[in-house]
Amino acid sequence: MTLFFYLLIAFITFIAFLHAWAKKRYDISRTMVINSPRDVVFSYVRQLKKHPLWVPWFSKHPQVVLKHKGEDGKLGAAIYWRSKNKEIGEGIQKIIKVKHPRVFETRILFVKPVKVSLLTYFAVKEIEPGKSKVVWGIRGNLPFPLSVISLFYSPDKLMGQDLEKGLINLKTKMEKRVKV
Repeated sequence: MTLFFYLLIAFITFIAFLHAWAKKRYDISRTMVINSPRDVVFSYVRQLKKHPLWVPWFSKHPQVVLKHKGEDGKLGAAIYWRSKNKEIGEGIQKIIKVKHPRVFETRILFVKPVKVSLLTYFAVKEIEPGKSKVVWGIRGNLPFPLSVISLFYSPDKLMGQDLEKGLINLKTKMEKRVKV
């Protein structure tokens, strides 16, 4: 019985050490050049109602329930979602900063499957007329036990590919729109 308690204490100490050692903050971003004017790209990105058309998380479950609040694209506008798919879960995304036509930020609160808050940001810069550079990023904190899990499966691995897919979807939509 004593050996069991020593092993349990050793295991708990090891997990606590991993949590203390792990990075608790993350900032993941991806960049893409889009052949479309900055104003057009920015106006499209800031509309939460358009996010299901290019953000890959929404395409993982077509029966996701969406509800909108406020004037889309403006400060304070929000989108609520609920899905039976555990990857998408339930949450709310609210616009917290709009600096037209350069910076757009939202606060996302996941309620299910895990309660997590994070910040998404978009920056759009005109490289030359009709050509824009878009940065899409996510910042947040990793609570326990996600901090320990991140040592083995990084947030960049988890979300980086979806950021890339989303920017490819956005590029496709924006460049089709310009040609029409």
